[in-house]
Formats: sequence, C-alpha cells, structure tokens
Amino acid sequence: MSEILKVDKAHLEYVLEYSVRLILAGKVVAFPTDTFYALGADPFNLAAVTEVFRIKGRSFDRPLPLLVASLDQASDLTSDPPALFFKLAEKFWPGPLTLVVPASSQIPLKVTGNTGKVGLRWPRSPLAMALIEAAARPLTGTSANLAEHPACQTADEVEKQVGGRLPLILDAGAAHGGLASTVVELAGERGRILRSGPVTEDQLKEFLA
Repeated sequence: MSEILKVDKAHLEYVLEYSVRLILAGKVVAFPTDTFYALGADPFNLAAVTEVFRIKGRSFDRPLPLLVASLDQASDLTSDPPALFFKLAEKFWPGPLTLVVPASSQIPLKVTGNTGKVGLRWPRSPLAMALIEAAARPLTGTSANLAEHPACQTADEVEKQVGGRLPLILDAGAAHGGLASTVVELAGERGRILRSGPVTEDQLKEFLA
C-alpha cells in the first residue's frame, strides 16, 4: 500500500517538504495536475527514471514528458529552441499543451526514450507548480497509471492501479480529467500534432500553418 497524504492549505508546507525529500532521494510521488494524476520523479536521477518505467510497466523506448514551472526552465531543457516554441508556450502555457523539442544535453537519454527529444509542459496546477519549484528542478509528468490502462483522476484510482509500487500519493482531490494534453512536435519553425487534446487544432492552426 502506498501512503495517501491529503493536501490542504494548512499543511501544504509540510506536504511539499516531505514530497520533495522523497523525490530528491530518488523516489516517485503521484500528484494531480490540471489533466490527470502524474508520476513525479527527478529526471536527472537515472534510478528514479527507471523506477517510473517500472511502476507503469512502460517500455523504455517510450519517452517521459517533463513538467516545468516557467518558460525559462523549459527553454533550459531544450537544445536551441525555435521561435515557434516560445510563441506556442507564451500563448498556451500554463495549460494542457505538451511541446516536443530536441532535448538539451543535461537530460538523460533514457528520459527521451533514446530519441533525443523531450516533451515539455507547464501545467495549470498550483500543487504541481509548487512541487516543481520546491524541488528546484523539472519533474517527470507521465500519467500515474499502468501502461495501456486509463489515466487516473483521483488518488483512489491511482492507488488501485499502482498502489504499493510507489511510496506516496498526494490527494488534492479530483484532477480535471477529460482529455490528456495536446502534444505538438516541433522541427525548426514547423510543428505537427502528435496527439489531439484540449488545445484544439483550430486553436493551433495559425501557429502551425
């Protein structure tokens, strides 16, 4: 059984301190974002990255998206980001848009699924942003569920799928759910939609034309 910790304003400082201590020790913590619950780990710790794959039962050739808490943090994780990256980020972040770009050399190849590319997202979630800021680094942001199973909207759903595989689940109520984030891959000043989601093709049309 995983520990399920209720999150409220009165105990937020303790929750952040406790969670970050686990993350910096190479552990994985589940928490809600603005879409679904995610598995948060230190992407620069290879043991922690391996643990995320183990928890999900995910193939190592599948990249892990990273969550950031600022555009500056995101740009540091990319290799020569194109102008289109900044245009899309400034328009749709924070929010449910993942941008796939060439990864900077600081990101372990395992995080990119050996592709050399990384998906970055700035979630519209106060708790997720607070965790990232407290950890002073991006966090992995893959959904907190078994591979090929439905994404989880609640801490109880996370516990049913992966409970016992990770030490801590933060229960801050139901995540928004709906659709997973829209994913757009950028190649220079051109982009293509890899996965449809809350940010629609019509909204992206002027940027991807």
